[in-house]
Amino acid sequence: MIKELKRYQENAIEELILKTKLLFGKNLDKRTIIFQAPTGSGKTFMLSKYIEQIIDELEDKDLIFLWISIGKGNLHIQSYDSLKKEFQGFPEVHLLEQEYFGSKSSIDKNEVVVVNWEKLRTKDRQTGEWKNILMKDSEKWNFREVIRNTKEEGKTIIMIIDESHSNATSERAKELRDEIIQPNLTIEMSATPVLREGEYNEKVVVQPNDVIEEGMIKKEIIINENIDQISDDEITSQELILEAAYRKRLQLKQLYEQEGVKVNPLVLIQLPTSEAGEDKKAFIESFLASKGISYDNHKLAVWLSEEKVNNEKEFVTPNESEVEFLIFKQAIDTGWDCPRAQILVRFREIRSIIFEIQTVGRILRMPEAKHYKNEILNKGYVYTNVRSIEVKKETYNPNIIKSIFVKRKDIYKSLKLRSYYRQRVDFGDITSSFYKVLEDVFCEYFDIEKNKFEFNIYNKNKERLKNKINIEGLENQDEIILNRELDTKFFDQLTESKITSEQTTKAHLSQEDLYHVFENLIKINLNGFAPKRSIPTVKQALYRWFKKYLNINLASNGIVYIQNIVLNNADIFSRLLDNAIKKYKPIKEEENKKKMEKLEEWNEEWEIEETRNYNPYVYTDHYIRKDNKQKENFNDFKLNLYEPNRLNIDSDIEIDFIKYLEQKIDKILWWWQNGNEHMRSNFGIKYLDGYGDPHTFQPDFLVMFKDGRLGIFDTKASGDREENNKLKAEALQRYIEEENKKGKNLFGGLIIIEGQHFRINSKKEYFSFREKPGDWEYFEEVI
Repeated sequence: MIKELKRYQENAIEELILKTKLLFGKNLDKRTIIFQAPTGSGKTFMLSKYIEQIIDELEDKDLIFLWISIGKGNLHIQSYDSLKKEFQGFPEVHLLEQEYFGSKSSIDKNEVVVVNWEKLRTKDRQTGEWKNILMKDSEKWNFREVIRNTKEEGKTIIMIIDESHSNATSERAKELRDEIIQPNLTIEMSATPVLREGEYNEKVVVQPNDVIEEGMIKKEIIINENIDQISDDEITSQELILEAAYRKRLQLKQLYEQEGVKVNPLVLIQLPTSEAGEDKKAFIESFLASKGISYDNHKLAVWLSEEKVNNEKEFVTPNESEVEFLIFKQAIDTGWDCPRAQILVRFREIRSIIFEIQTVGRILRMPEAKHYKNEILNKGYVYTNVRSIEVKKETYNPNIIKSIFVKRKDIYKSLKLRSYYRQRVDFGDITSSFYKVLEDVFCEYFDIEKNKFEFNIYNKNKERLKNKINIEGLENQDEIILNRELDTKFFDQLTESKITSEQTTKAHLSQEDLYHVFENLIKINLNGFAPKRSIPTVKQALYRWFKKYLNINLASNGIVYIQNIVLNNADIFSRLLDNAIKKYKPIKEEENKKKMEKLEEWNEEWEIEETRNYNPYVYTDHYIRKDNKQKENFNDFKLNLYEPNRLNIDSDIEIDFIKYLEQKIDKILWWWQNGNEHMRSNFGIKYLDGYGDPHTFQPDFLVMFKDGRLGIFDTKASGDREENNKLKAEALQRYIEEENKKGKNLFGGLIIIEGQHFRINSKKEYFSFREKPGDWEYFEEVI
């Protein structure tokens, strides 16, 4: 399945390329770029695309790439497999220990060499000699000599350090990097980089909220959700959290089935690192056995240094894997990737547990890199029997770990409001729906019957291709102009003329030139579709067609063979691609139309949720005023619909408005603060921006009055962003009018403070207070 670049990935790659060029344009001894991207954002995928594009952008440089994998285990093998899959033949990628065992003296241009950092950096403590054979002096070339030879050949080394927060700053690592490798550019890639200001030249940051918006990672991580609802006086705390995890997994499995999604959610159970770990493991196995879950039926797996059962990556990680529970201790290998993991169970440790992004990183990813309609599926769940929960404040990652539980009061009566929600989407790329179009066009041209597979069919199909094109004895050759004389007095006009010659010669195309010419053939036939996001899809469609109808093995040199077939018959395949993409356009337009319909969701019976979970640093029990820095405590608020009082206040007018509402206990039954996160569970109203594009407006407060009216209010600073205020205010009044016609009892508007009084604008046509102060009534008189 082809992976398409998300918008934030495109932007990050472009910024990396820009800053790479910037640093190479400066005379510096060391060049370092920090690439900070959250867990689950696709760091390896982004860097693979960066490598492909920087080779294009810096054709004048002989680039080589060292991909350094940090951490014990087989992260470097995982990185190698991922890169090889993404590159599809170019650039070439090799494991250091496989390719460089003494026979190669230097690294080839554009080659990517994947290195296990741990293996390279170790030295004998007594002798100070390098332990690894790749580093030792011997009759064959060692890694140090390969690097030296590569640099002497004038090649430019770009070193990419994967998970650079681990050991990249240790003394041995510094020696290896700064004295032996001495790269021309280092890119340190991590969700939590350790280099401080002044220790690097440039920084590229992927914002976590962009990753969440694209559906790559979970929206929330909930700690101990509803464990108090398991009613059993005899149950122990460890049984309680396992039972809660077991029930949650069953609920998630059922919800995936309702969505028509084939995902079997995985529970990760982390053993304590203390001696109690073995006893805990026996308890877990016994508990799960009582539920029909065991190693024998493949529903249980274990991943410990001393024991591994049912844990093969290809067995555990697929979304439809049989494994339902996985027992592990401390961290699974850095870089371990199993997006279907959605629940984490952590038992009490001797030391306290601080919950942070790294703690829950294994359950952050979404199984299909998208969010689902049912918000329960867009969350990760942690169950733990620690005595108290401490959540770390995140300065970079979003504060998505939610340990505070609030509940709706019983005074609430059903609202059944109409609420609007809109998803994000991109439209300018060719997607996998193109595969069928290309198949139709190619099969028709080559007179191949679609989906017909019988004895000797591949040879028959090959003969049909031979009737139209040349597919044998191919050489990846380039035609070069020969013996063309130019008159120097016409040099000024050369930019306006195409230089041709009757004489040409042929030379072999290099592997990289073959790759670029092949991509360019696709690019010139895209008919307006975005190249960066479309070329990979078209390539994959081509490869799939040749594999399906000619049985070409893509794993060996099959991709190069396909590229040669296409380029040696470039005129024909150019016409075929142009035809296929033109036929695809109306299909894409219909696809976009359907996407637009799916983008907009109306919940006709929206209610304030019965319970919610909050992050303690986002929803707090106090607010520090911006005007005088005084602390405002929320503990005494009586009318908040949720208890306990946890609010997300970001302006003085919001806290002042709440305090005003609290004084009106004779008129107000309850008030509720609408969340500012972009989620279906928040109340939303549709409005159009100045370009006519739809957006979601989430008013700050819903207020239920004792006379039965429901107020919808949005607090604003007077005179701030009035153009936007006008669009939202008029959309709110249209919404109120439409809903009241259906029998609702709504009123509301934008709220400002003018002098010592709250003023409200409830007019159909909005004017700011400065433009038309008479339109702004005293709020006291309205309620």
